[in-house]
Amino acid sequence: MAEDRDDLLRHYRDSRKKMLEVLHGLTDEQLSDPTLDGWAVKDHLAHLALWDDLRAAEVERISAGHESAWKMTDEQDDDYNEAAYQMRRGMSPAQARWELEHSRARLLEAIEKAPPEALDPSLYGAAGVRSTHEGQHTEWLDRWRREKGY
Repeated sequence: MAEDRDDLLRHYRDSRKKMLEVLHGLTDEQLSDPTLDGWAVKDHLAHLALWDDLRAAEVERISAGHESAWKMTDEQDDDYNEAAYQMRRGMSPAQARWELEHSRARLLEAIEKAPPEALDPSLYGAAGVRSTHEGQHTEWLDRWRREKGY
């Protein structure tokens, strides 16, 4: 059964609002501090942006009548995340914020344009049409921020 478009859009807007609330007031130095599970906050932002980009491409692909290009095993998912981290970890905090903003805009636009049948979760691979991924990172960032006293 297809996701309700308005509910899906609300889900992504709400999760981003919560993330931005947790990020509010952090300096570039704090965003670059690599003490959040071995990654810097900016690395988490680049990671989330990567998955929003993949998810947007999947929605577009499936809207065009094609199959998911991201059917991965858990091991492939872990390997992909590690490779992406290695490639993106040199990103500045400013670019990580930009990536986060623009990848979400692409995802929302793809969902808005998708035909209803393209919002069927069973058609998606690792970059599913609905994700709680950002909420998990938001919780980690919030906990880290409280622990650090930021």
